Amino acid sequence: MDYMGDNSIAILPSNSEQIRSRDTDFRFRQHSDFHYLSGFPEPEAVIVLLPGRQQGEYIMFCREKDEVMETWHGRRFGQQGAVKQFGCNDAFPIDDIDDILPGLMEGRERIYYEFGNHPEFDKSIMGWINTLRSQVKTGAHPPGELIDLSHVLHDMRLFKSAAEITVMRQVAELSAQAHMNAMQACKPELNELDIEAEIKYQFAKRGARHEAYNSIVAAGENACILHYVENNQPLNDGELLLIDAGGELDGYAADITRTFPINGRFNKEQRQAYDWVLKANIEAIATVKPGNPWTAPHDKAVRVLTEGLIEMGILKGDLEQLVDEEAYKKYYMHKTGHWLGLDVHDVGDYLIDKEPRTLQAGMVLTVEPGLYFAPKTKGLDKKWWGIGIRIEDDVLVTKKGYEILSEAAIKQADEIEQLMLN
Repeated sequence: MDYMGDNSIAILPSNSEQIRSRDTDFRFRQHSDFHYLSGFPEPEAVIVLLPGRQQGEYIMFCREKDEVMETWHGRRFGQQGAVKQFGCNDAFPIDDIDDILPGLMEGRERIYYEFGNHPEFDKSIMGWINTLRSQVKTGAHPPGELIDLSHVLHDMRLFKSAAEITVMRQVAELSAQAHMNAMQACKPELNELDIEAEIKYQFAKRGARHEAYNSIVAAGENACILHYVENNQPLNDGELLLIDAGGELDGYAADITRTFPINGRFNKEQRQAYDWVLKANIEAIATVKPGNPWTAPHDKAVRVLTEGLIEMGILKGDLEQLVDEEAYKKYYMHKTGHWLGLDVHDVGDYLIDKEPRTLQAGMVLTVEPGLYFAPKTKGLDKKWWGIGIRIEDDVLVTKKGYEILSEAAIKQADEIEQLMLN
């Protein structure tokens, strides 16, 4: 509201429940922006911010308490709960929004709103504005300017507060422990599904009831499919297992990837490729510090991985030329990271005036280099086929450098073997 200034209004609707099939819904998850501003966990709600309004600057519309509906579908906070437990100055029934909200908009010069996320509510906003415009001759003053709320809100979300960082440390720690439990549970002749179940159990056991995203549990050549989620194939002796999984705690996500041998011991080619990916991971993280561009980890990872591909005999030629030609993209085709927070791929601009954004304290990003040697890749020696490796950590930018939030998940090859074989 300080940014918006007086004579403005911000309007933000909650997520809606989504039908899964027939009369069953998907588990409801609140819209991340709505959660960020309110913490309110129910659908059918709208936040209204009115800077400078004496009768209350923070208003919410939400469902009323209803004994019958609560018997069927669970407890509701109602208007009293919205005020007492979520800090609203005032709250009204959601069914009264058509009667009340246009009056709150009237006389405000600017509306802050995120168009495009809620098509039906977009129509309501325009309908209320047009109603006010039709009343100009009778003295109404409709807002004259529509401003994208996400521009300021997403920049706020990019910089984590101390409270947010505390939660992100917790979810990264519990997710790291779950990864190590998965390493210990892994053995040949199990199924990817067994390990996925172990990961989910460990998340829930430690307080993160739900995953932050669909876990990737990819054995052997499946690890060469970047977004593999079938998770239903056998774990074969002698192959690697890649797990990309993170829990969600109080809305905040972890995003961790570890790769390890199914039988507990790397073979020669697996170890060679793994050590290069690990080197890229470690050196890329070392570039995370205030003042560096957010692209610094990727640039470092690309150079290290290209050097490794030359060392392994997979690429031939001059390092600088191969980097410039992006020869590595055949085996490393994605970026090295993204913002992390309430969304796994969190909000926040990556470019400012077409230049890479500068890292600043309070930002959290992933660092996730990898190498993927898909079977039947033209020109690739068969000994590399089916090896897919990614090592991903969650990294907080601090005032002096970085903090690896996911550090508890071991990643040195010798440590992994020791954990799995003991």
